[in-house]
Amino acid sequence: MESAHYFTSQPAGPFTRKPLTVELAGATRRLQTSSGIFSPDGVDKGTAVLFAEVPPPSPQGHLLDIGCGWGPIALTLGLMAPHAQVHAVDVNERCITLTNENAAALGLTNVTASLPHEVDPAVEFDTIWSNPPIRIGKDELHSLLLTWLPRLAPGGSAWLVVQKNLGSDSLQRWLANELDGSYTVSRESTSKTFRIIRVRKASL
Repeated sequence: MESAHYFTSQPAGPFTRKPLTVELAGATRRLQTSSGIFSPDGVDKGTAVLFAEVPPPSPQGHLLDIGCGWGPIALTLGLMAPHAQVHAVDVNERCITLTNENAAALGLTNVTASLPHEVDPAVEFDTIWSNPPIRIGKDELHSLLLTWLPRLAPGGSAWLVVQKNLGSDSLQRWLANELDGSYTVSRESTSKTFRIIRVRKASL
């Protein structure tokens, strides 16, 4: 599939749900997926690295998944932090539908997927986890990250998994230059062909 296909609001082709069985938060989950979305057949390698490498999310407050797909990150955040409110955003309306349906299937009333503009602009995030959509292009990616990273709450952290050969190191440098002095940008780990970048907002 052309990578641009799942970055549209209305993917081509029929929206046909199909069963998906995956491991999330240490247990087997039976969910739904479809064509026209990112990694429809399971948890992709980058997201698996993110799960393995980052510390647990904030147990309360607001958490964010940027580019939710069928929901693996948002659902994991919801399972790990049942007292937090998890926001999942995507431009692909099929992804939003699937993430909300999968959250309902798991009984996760604390997970809500929506279009980006539907998130309350006053909300600040204690934890952001993302496998950001690098292939949308540099300008679009930069715009996306500068929309959400400045909304970290004081003391909050964003954890991004980025493939080395897709520009993880240059992205880290760019973030360090673009964000103001209240943010710290660091490479936290390297696993296989991926790097974990952490963006931390200073505490008040």
